[in-house]
Amino acid sequence: MELKTAIAGTMESGDIMIRIAPAESEGLHVQLESSVAYQFGDQIKRVITETLEGLGVTQAEVTATDKGALDCTIRARVTAAAVRATGKDVWAD
Repeated sequence: MELKTAIAGTMESGDIMIRIAPAESEGLHVQLESSVAYQFGDQIKRVITETLEGLGVTQAEVTATDKGALDCTIRARVTAAAVRATGKDVWAD
């Protein structure tokens, strides 16, 4: 699947900014910046990875800047960024 660089989210409290870009190597490469990474970093990365894989995105560079987002917000922002990056509308049948 061809990707272009896309961003979704904000730097507001309770949100997360997701940047998706094409990757040089195979797989999903997630870089996380978060003040709660020590406690929740693995969970945040898992939600990002599972969401992208569910959308068919298997090769990308992902930068996530978390400001305390809940899982539902993370999924929404990753989905929005993936739609922008791929041009694929996940809500259409």
